[in-house]
Amino acid sequence: MLLTLLLFFGSAVAIYLACEYFVNSVEWCGKRLNLGATAVGSILAAFGTALPESAVTFTAVAFGHTAQQKDIGVGAAMGGPLVLATIAYGVVGFALWQNQRRLKRADHFVKADYGRLGNDQISFLVIFLLKVSLGLVAFAYKPWLGVLFLAAYAVYVWREINTAETSEEEEDLEPLKIRPGNPNLFWAGAQALIALGVIAFASHLFVGQLESIGTLFGLSPHLVALLLSPVATELPETMNAIIWVRQGKERLALANISGAMMIQATIPSALGIFFTPWRFDSNLLVSGIVTALAIVVLWFMFKRGKVDSRALAAIALLYGLFIAWVIFGKSLTGLA
Repeated sequence: MLLTLLLFFGSAVAIYLACEYFVNSVEWCGKRLNLGATAVGSILAAFGTALPESAVTFTAVAFGHTAQQKDIGVGAAMGGPLVLATIAYGVVGFALWQNQRRLKRADHFVKADYGRLGNDQISFLVIFLLKVSLGLVAFAYKPWLGVLFLAAYAVYVWREINTAETSEEEEDLEPLKIRPGNPNLFWAGAQALIALGVIAFASHLFVGQLESIGTLFGLSPHLVALLLSPVATELPETMNAIIWVRQGKERLALANISGAMMIQATIPSALGIFFTPWRFDSNLLVSGIVTALAIVVLWFMFKRGKVDSRALAAIALLYGLFIAWVIFGKSLTGLA
């Protein structure tokens, strides 16, 4: 148990430190590619930090030999969006709230591209509702529909690149950590790849320790995948958000989360639909309902064009609502 805890906390620290290098390099990559701040967060950073979760899903559904192992992949594919829509957005709000004085902000309002974030919520919600709907039915050609999710993400990337605002303010960049000065794209890309390697390895180790902890407390692999694994594998996005918010760059933090959500709604879903029956039990269905509820609340917030960081922090309470459902449902099962 002691070794498990040491590996648990050690891998968490490694993820945080690697994320500092990753966000530093991805900003320089965006600068060299002439991408706006929003596109940097929603495409480059999101794609990189979503790799651990996608890797967990792919490994489970493609190489799992039992139905239980494949359930881990399906649970991870549903748990990722739930964690991002609740905890990750909540962390941004909480971090801004706590760093208001240090950032010398006169109010609690979040600085972001609200119109773009609102559009992302609508796009995500449409795809996510289709994803959940497919989990409630069974038919022969369902696996072929996975292609639609991959196509949806390709359209999203095209839109993000081609509608990036040229008027976005220039962000102050810290020197590239492995090569200060005026680095070219090669060095920025090299640092990003090294950081991603560390993130992927540390996230895999972190998930393993979570699974051990889950087993210790009597949690099934299915619940571990739905509840604990996404918290671990979405840790890079959450860490990126904390780092960027502390630098006063919540635009990047929110774009990173929004882009990661779009990846989680499409790529892991496509993998699950390709390789599994993609059928939901009550816990998976409720996780989908809570995620959709969080997205609707976020859309209303962004639609107003002014979001208080304290209100954004409160969105994390919806994850607690899902935990309460799992505990309540488990209690009912035990009584039965």
